[in-house]
This record gives sequence, structure tokens and C-alpha cells, in this order.
Amino acid sequence: MRSRRSFAVFAAQDDGRVPARRSNTISRRMAAKQRLILLAAAVVALAAWLLWPSPYRRVANLGSHGTGIIAFGDSLTAGYGAQPGDDYPSKLSSLIGTSIVNAGVSGDTTESALARIDGDVVARGPRIVIVGLGGNDFLQGVPLATTERNLRSIIRAVHAAGAMVVLLGFRFPSLSANYDKMYASVAGDERCLLIPDLLDGIMANPSLKSDEIHPNARGYALMAERISGPCRKLIAKADAAR
Repeated sequence: MRSRRSFAVFAAQDDGRVPARRSNTISRRMAAKQRLILLAAAVVALAAWLLWPSPYRRVANLGSHGTGIIAFGDSLTAGYGAQPGDDYPSKLSSLIGTSIVNAGVSGDTTESALARIDGDVVARGPRIVIVGLGGNDFLQGVPLATTERNLRSIIRAVHAAGAMVVLLGFRFPSLSANYDKMYASVAGDERCLLIPDLLDGIMANPSLKSDEIHPNARGYALMAERISGPCRKLIAKADAAR
């Protein structure tokens, strides 16, 4: 004859219910399994964070012993459309507390910029060079492959001089040329710090432009803000690497 306890267990199982003690055991096992899953996920996330290559640590010449920062580019660097002091290098200098030489020349293509890289950049022995070029290539119909080749030559000349490169990326309205992809490819291969799509939201906003293709003082200030954060982090990493 079954005991009352046995009969209760049998009755509970027979009507689909699980005894309280067994239910608690199952709950504890499920909770323990969930904790293990969460712990494993945390370990994987930590390992990925530690092993994932930082865009700052992989920058070439991180331990550079050069001096100062040079902004090298075209009219977007020179500050066309704004008063002196409202160009992005001047605004950036105030944001990061470091002097910046403005080596922007309005109308420069990557080809004409390459022709002056030695005198305007290399001869000054900089620590960081911010390269912002490509807009005039696009406007003049220069093949994307030529623009890319010139950019790589400019960056390699800067690297050969022992300086780091911050590459400014731009998105131009082309159906046949992917400028986003080109800038990302150059930055990855040449180990530059890329700041992509710098003019996002600026060229489509009349209140931020002085004409159809140039920012005004507010637009340049926004450009400087977008560059300042990555530049600060790069400088901090570079200081630690010295």
C-alpha cells in the first residue's frame, strides 16, 4: 500500500503538477544555468574588448617625436567662406588647447597638394598631420583611382617624416565612385586615424553654409567639434606611447 506521501507525489504527477521540492530544484538549476551563460557572455565581451584593435593604437608613428599639428588640405582647411580665425583649424586649436598650423590652400587637388607636401609639411617636422583633401578632385572629375593614389603618396610622405596622420573622410554625390569606401580603405591600409563623413548634415543645411560647397563659421565650428574628440584621444594614446 502506498504511503500518503507517495500517493501525493503520484497524484501531483498524474494531474500534471510538479511537487514543490522538485519545482524549486528545477528553478535553482535554471537560475544557475542562466548565471553561467551570463558569465560566459561577459568573459567573451571582455576578451573581445581587450583583443579588438583600437583605432588609436594601430596609428602609424604613435610614438612620434615631431612637434605640433598641421592641418593640410584645400579650401575646407583654409576656411574659405569665413573670417580669419573662424576656419576649422583655428576652432580646433581652441578646443584641444594646442596650436595648429593651417596649411590649407583653396583649390588644391590631391595632385597639387602632393606637389607641396615637402615644403609645407615635411620640412616643419610635425607630430600630427590632419589631411583633408578630395573635394576638388570630385568637382574636376578626377578619377577616384587617381585621388586614392595621390592620397596614399601624401600619407606615406608624412609617415616617412615620422608623423601621425588623421585622415578626414568626405561623402560626395557620385553614382560611380564610392568615396566612403576609398577613404576607409586608405586609412586602414596606411594606418591612419579616420574621421569619416565629416560634412554630414552640413552641406544640406543652408544655415551652416556660406555658398553651395563651403561651410560658414558655424559649419567650420561643427567640423572642429567632430575632429576634436578623436584628436584628443589620439594625443593621449601618443603621449602614453612615448
